[in-house]
Amino acid sequence: MLGTLGAAAIGVFVPWGTHVLRGSYMALDFSTPAAVVLLVLLVAGPNLLLLRFRRSLALTTAELITIYTMMIIASAIPTMGLTAQFIPLTTGAHYYATPENAWAENIIPHIRPWLVPKEAAVGAPVITDLYEGLPAGGQVPWGAWVRPLLGWLPMLLAVHFVMICMMVLLRRQWVDNERLAYPLAYLPLELAGAETGGRPVILKRATFWIGFAIAFLGGSWVGLHNYFPAVPPAKWDQSVEVIEGIWSLSFRISFPMIGFFYLVSLETSFSLWFFNLLAQAAQAIINVVGIASTENLGVYGAVDPMFKYVGTGAFLALVASGLWVARGHLSLIWQRVIGEADPQVDADEILSYRVAFSGMVCGLIIVGWWLAASGMPVLVVPVFLILAFVFFVGLTRVVAESGMAEAVAPAIAPTTVAGWLGWRALGDQGMTSLALSYVWTSDIRTFVMASAATSLKLADVIDAKQRRLFWGFVLAIIAVLVTSIWVTMTQAYARGGVTLNNWFFQGAVQVDYKWAQDWMTKRPGPSIAGMLYTIIGAGIYLALTAMRFRSPAWPFHPIGYCIGSVWIMDNIWFTIFLTWLTKSAILRYGGMVWYRNMRPVFLGLICGQFTCNAVWLLLDWLTGHTGNVVFWI
Repeated sequence: MLGTLGAAAIGVFVPWGTHVLRGSYMALDFSTPAAVVLLVLLVAGPNLLLLRFRRSLALTTAELITIYTMMIIASAIPTMGLTAQFIPLTTGAHYYATPENAWAENIIPHIRPWLVPKEAAVGAPVITDLYEGLPAGGQVPWGAWVRPLLGWLPMLLAVHFVMICMMVLLRRQWVDNERLAYPLAYLPLELAGAETGGRPVILKRATFWIGFAIAFLGGSWVGLHNYFPAVPPAKWDQSVEVIEGIWSLSFRISFPMIGFFYLVSLETSFSLWFFNLLAQAAQAIINVVGIASTENLGVYGAVDPMFKYVGTGAFLALVASGLWVARGHLSLIWQRVIGEADPQVDADEILSYRVAFSGMVCGLIIVGWWLAASGMPVLVVPVFLILAFVFFVGLTRVVAESGMAEAVAPAIAPTTVAGWLGWRALGDQGMTSLALSYVWTSDIRTFVMASAATSLKLADVIDAKQRRLFWGFVLAIIAVLVTSIWVTMTQAYARGGVTLNNWFFQGAVQVDYKWAQDWMTKRPGPSIAGMLYTIIGAGIYLALTAMRFRSPAWPFHPIGYCIGSVWIMDNIWFTIFLTWLTKSAILRYGGMVWYRNMRPVFLGLICGQFTCNAVWLLLDWLTGHTGNVVFWI
């Protein structure tokens, strides 16, 4: 019940904060600040009182983790993960169509009627009222939205189910066999008292509150300046122009990211900032020489198309090599699926291997059928699905291993498929279908798979009845879908979508369909160079992996190479460098004792920043202030 209420609360307040208050993002990335804050409120408030006065009524560690996992699953949906993409992208082609961009002639005729609101057309009230607000006395046209909701949601729920199934199948390999770091799991485990008998001992440590205060005051400084311009601005983000007009180096300090990176190996954090600086330098050289590619692969991921292809190759190699390493575990899964393995082999999973495998296959068939029905050529569907889930699985692995809680893939499936195959294999109908797939495959800064991976790591503390956790995930997804769609839709029609979050209702919509229109106009063929870059990217990744395993002194982790070229790394590299330098000094002069003693400080940085976000959003709501973003990445 508490987990479902938490998921519903996230579905209500996250869209409100994002679209109406336009403040700090609480569910935009894998870090899931909203879930962290709600857990802190529960642990430090009513549950702490119960532990002190009525321990028999207090929530146990397993119960707290169940609640938290439901909330991080819910956090993946209200913004980038689904709702904030779904509503604008299914209507944006109609609203932003003009005689100049010719979307009414080239794109809209190829959109299946069941994918958009009933009676949707350029200038139709169901569209214009969504973006400009209802007339006086008008009501939200829910009836017109029944059709697209029934058309989209079964496929999107199938995607989420497939993601959960895949993580069930990989959990033991990642958690038990490879022992990935899972930095996002440390703070909730401490708050839930996983190693202290259910008591949140970390809240009694002065070092935790030192880190908390640093981040809280640092964020509040930004908030105070936004409220009172006379207060000097906080200098948490500076840039230095290395090459005038070509290369600007960003120096950003992100308190929660410092906390996450402290929890990963020095090899990993070093590789993250090293490969990013290498990619930035290479991009600058390309720009100076004037050999940058002009191919249009959209705005997501890496900036240059060459790096998008190279990164795609790295992700393909990352997932393929990971499956190869897991071949023994995958063989065990297959034996269980066909009934030849011990039935107890998957007793500690939230789904049996047979159900997870069958669910994955059936879910992929449903998604593939839906893509074909939406206009994607049948032969393109498997290529698209493979690439989409390579990015999902690869990025989930990156988050679980490197602590990159604010991460994106180097490219996205729609544009990469178009680059590989060319316009002729897709046609205008296929390009429109790819544009619509931006709803769930474009700005993948959060998605259910990554939350499920962290949840299954956390579920280790649940000794029994883990199978029930799956139904907790289902309840969370339903609760957040209903509430987030309701809040986003009602506020868009009440206030006008163009007055809500600029990126979701204006920027993302237009970059999507502009990309599709550009391809329909130019009709490029397959990118031979792009395919070659993909192969080169995969080869480099495999070479780095081979060197890492063959040479104990090899300093580079291939994870850094996978995402070194993405735009978000350009903003976060200095935070990683600073954390790497700090942790190196702690380990050098204090060893593991100092490392463990200092860990609460860094966990406090995470908790302090996210709590600061929530406090300022509450103040924004009480005062009517908007646009007060105290934290972005």
